[in-house]
Amino acid sequence: MSPFLPDYRPTWRRWYATVALLLLTPTAFAQIRALEPVVVTSTRSDTSLLDTPASVNIVDGVQLRADSLQINLSENMGSVPGLQIQNRQNYAQDLQISIRGFGARSTFGVRGIKIFVDGIPATMPDGQGQTSNIDIASADHVEVLRGPFSALYGNASGGVLLVESETGSGPPALQANFAAGSYDTYHYGAKASGEVDNVDYVVSANRFTTGGYRDHSGARKNLGNAKLGLQLDDDSRLTIVANSVDLTAQDPLGLTREQYEDNPRQATSQADLYNTRKTVRQSQGGLVYERQINADNELRAMVYYGQRHTVQYQSIPTFVQANPRHSGGVIDLRREYAGADLRWTSHLSLANQPLTLIGGLSYDTLSERRKGYENFLGSASAPTELGVKGKLRRDETNDVDSLDPYLQASWQFAPGWKLDAGVRYSTVNFDSDDHYVDAPNVDDSGSTRYRKALPVAALSYAFTPRTMAYLSYGRGFETPTTSELSYRPDGDPGLNLGLQPALSDNYEAGVKTEVGDGLLSFALFHIDTHDEIVSAGSLDGRTAYRNAGRTRRDGAELGWSGNIASNWRADLAYTWINARYRDTVADSNIRAGNKIPGIASQMLYGALAWAPSEGWRAGIEGRYVGKIYVNDANNDTAPGYFVASISTGYLWRRGPWEWNAYARIDNLFDREYIGSAIVNDGNDRYFEPAPGRNWSAGLSVSYQF
Repeated sequence: MSPFLPDYRPTWRRWYATVALLLLTPTAFAQIRALEPVVVTSTRSDTSLLDTPASVNIVDGVQLRADSLQINLSENMGSVPGLQIQNRQNYAQDLQISIRGFGARSTFGVRGIKIFVDGIPATMPDGQGQTSNIDIASADHVEVLRGPFSALYGNASGGVLLVESETGSGPPALQANFAAGSYDTYHYGAKASGEVDNVDYVVSANRFTTGGYRDHSGARKNLGNAKLGLQLDDDSRLTIVANSVDLTAQDPLGLTREQYEDNPRQATSQADLYNTRKTVRQSQGGLVYERQINADNELRAMVYYGQRHTVQYQSIPTFVQANPRHSGGVIDLRREYAGADLRWTSHLSLANQPLTLIGGLSYDTLSERRKGYENFLGSASAPTELGVKGKLRRDETNDVDSLDPYLQASWQFAPGWKLDAGVRYSTVNFDSDDHYVDAPNVDDSGSTRYRKALPVAALSYAFTPRTMAYLSYGRGFETPTTSELSYRPDGDPGLNLGLQPALSDNYEAGVKTEVGDGLLSFALFHIDTHDEIVSAGSLDGRTAYRNAGRTRRDGAELGWSGNIASNWRADLAYTWINARYRDTVADSNIRAGNKIPGIASQMLYGALAWAPSEGWRAGIEGRYVGKIYVNDANNDTAPGYFVASISTGYLWRRGPWEWNAYARIDNLFDREYIGSAIVNDGNDRYFEPAPGRNWSAGLSVSYQF
């Protein structure tokens, strides 16, 4: 426990004290001036942050890149309440992201949250997502939508992250950047942007390498991102986006508590023995066509296509693979995905009051060829080499598609009053064709279909032009992913077709008000989930899943960001969540009343920065994360922690040149803590340690022609 936070146990007295502190702090520095409108696009109605009846935050690109390595979303997203985003220090498994507890079960990749990059889903129709192709260097902003309105995005939308790339403007410009940090970490890249006649463009290329904080955790990633806009005429615009990522990463695996306490930087012996690692190659592209039909009607059409090839070497022991029906210790997964979204927006009137109608149809498809191989040569009892691709043990084709019509309406039915409502009918089809059928291997083919109607409604009232309150409800829907269907909890081969989708009822009450130069938001939420999908155990890199009956999440979020004085900026965010199982599940460690693992009950973030438009700047920030239970039995935890960071920089402009340098120290007080946890690991290797005190520094140089 940090001496700076002597006791942060979630008692109601301390919770109220924290809320009061956060409410009073921005008020004390309030400046009475109007805020510039920031448009929210995640609800599709393009309203301002203040007028949106939902919990939503926008982190702009400048803040996202501020004094950081620009490698992970986890670097500068702490100001978003309800968002738990952890760097595993393991690039083979991606970031660990959850929103109001959705996604906390994920042992790799991202679950339960919908992610879009320039309109293209980074979450597949089965609900499996990833963040490896997000280019922070060229991002214009990240929008985070939480609560009932997330259901507008269909399957696996316990929350939504929308990443939008910059749109080129002004004369052509070139930028080069370089940054370095602890553990042999380097990031460098180049970006070109501009606007010529009716064409605007942004092209960005970056390379990242690291030796890794832990042993056997090195990684390298090449990332390219491009966005081209064509103004076809006064009413039509075509946007072309393309994105590519090439990633190679070692996997140090999790540590037991004894291993963590002995040496948090070590990798497990199995990681070295089997050379656990992962490679990812992905390329995708899309087209977005927008046309203003007339003053009251708009059309938007989007199509996309992509390919992703993943090869992962796991640490599954050879004797386990002696079972002739075992699928091996090497995963070779090729995915092709495509989709389209067609949307019509009409601005009408009803009872002489403004009415906006949005109707659309979304289609997404995924075809994957999944193969499994032995991770050794020779026999299982006497292998001659480990950590290599051996004999074929699995060969199947999995197809997933989703078809979702949706309808939304927003009606300003009286002065100050607004009613927002919508419904999405989501259909998700799974089909698996087993090609590895050779005695004693039986045909494990199978198929299933999930269908749900997902309604959303919100009633809001503006007390003044600067203050509004709202009540909202939405039904969420989350199917198993193809990976979660791949392995049965009983260890038998075949698909886990007994796994049912989770259905959630989301309720939220919130208030927003302009305080000084920022927007203060406060929300209370309640979520009832039936057939919650949870980990049934993770063993040697392979995780099976089960349904856990009913769960309940109650929580509160509070946030404020803005300028408190000339050149001074502050960010505050607080989250409290009580997430529990409501049912006891037979043949498991799940008991009614137990906490859902992987979810921090409290999170607190604060930052203060001196940031003039030119010259020296400096900042300090602190982050507290409460303890996290690592298993369903609730008999072990990753303890809560507090970490602080400081940074400084200098911005210099002369004519067409701009030089921007920074230096930063993270974990200023050198705390030893667990940054993330592998939920329900079967070997008790729950813990993924975070680095001690570490540094980074960088320089970017821009020239505008």
